Amino acid sequence: MPRPRGSRSVSSVFRPMTGRQWTFDAVAAVLFLVLAGYFGLQTAFYSSGRQVVLAVGLSAVLSGALAVRRYSPAVALTVAWFVAVAQMLGGLQPAAYDLAILGVLYATAAYGSRLVFWLGFASALVGALVATVYLQLTRLIEMIRLGDMGALVTAGYAWMAASFALLLAWTVGALVRAVLRSRASRVAQVQAESDAAAEQERVRIARDMHDVVAHSLAVVIAQADGARYAAAADPGAAVSAQGMSAALGTISTTARAALADVRLLLGQLRHSEGDGPQPTLADLEGLYAQVRAAGLELRVSVDPAPHAEPAASVQLAVYRILQEALTNAIRHGDGGAVDVRLAWTLDAVALSVRNRVPGDAAPATGGHGLIGMRERAQLAGGTLDAGAESSAFVVRARIPLGEAGR
Repeated sequence: MPRPRGSRSVSSVFRPMTGRQWTFDAVAAVLFLVLAGYFGLQTAFYSSGRQVVLAVGLSAVLSGALAVRRYSPAVALTVAWFVAVAQMLGGLQPAAYDLAILGVLYATAAYGSRLVFWLGFASALVGALVATVYLQLTRLIEMIRLGDMGALVTAGYAWMAASFALLLAWTVGALVRAVLRSRASRVAQVQAESDAAAEQERVRIARDMHDVVAHSLAVVIAQADGARYAAAADPGAAVSAQGMSAALGTISTTARAALADVRLLLGQLRHSEGDGPQPTLADLEGLYAQVRAAGLELRVSVDPAPHAEPAASVQLAVYRILQEALTNAIRHGDGGAVDVRLAWTLDAVALSVRNRVPGDAAPATGGHGLIGMRERAQLAGGTLDAGAESSAFVVRARIPLGEAGR
């Protein structure tokens, strides 16, 4: 639904408030009106009836400004100036209800917009000057006529005292404004950090889910396609108990392992207190066995071997990169031999996976798989390159071992 025209300016004038805040401000305004009326009655007999009625009315109006000072500091400031002008036009002297002006100036600094904030500051200075001139003008004219310049000094002191009182209320509001903004910034920062952590966890689990599901489904599909092609070429071979048992066994084992991994990842989604067990170098033989069971000729070379137990992050990165690279070989390769090479030096491990691709098919260079492999390598502080070389697709990665793996 489109926003009505002018609603932005309206929202800048009026602030949202809770019921508790409204109740507090209303009670404070009523108490102020009662106290201001009580002290006003003490001096009522010195004034005319018209002035008493005017003073009571101005007290009620200023109490209303005090009630809405947080809801709309701009309106409260406007009402305060209206009362001040009416008070001077009515010839009234300063009274207890004028103390509400301090609360209005506080609100302009604490809750007002940038414009209202500075209007409150200017109002404090100008208001002090206007009040001083209003109270001292007759005396100043008389003393200057008599040649007594000391009246100017007295008026200056009066202006300084009024400015101090008004600016003090405004300054307290400015300090509260700074505290409120600092608190809001802290809350926003905590929320942003929480959202970033949640996003990182979501990406990590999505990457793990992709690695597990993509690899397992590739093995299952390869087994199912192998049985289907065998049935088309030789129907008798398709019903062979031994061949069928081997294919179904591989599919069952791979599917069960994938189901267990998916359950683990879903458990991490529900309970984020800690990570579950992650694959290590000891699980590579099982990974190789799955790939060979899918019908690929896998040639693995490890030279030199690890000198010590690598860090868990390095082992996880190596396993996941090999898993995704072999999955791509199953899905996009021509079914020929796949070469896997691992070289463990003192400071890093270099790995490569090479598989041939069909001559009429361009190997994919994008997708979530390659992005995930690069992220794996980068999270471990390494690099990864993947692309076509002649009639083959090659994945190369180098991952530093760090102090823990040296």
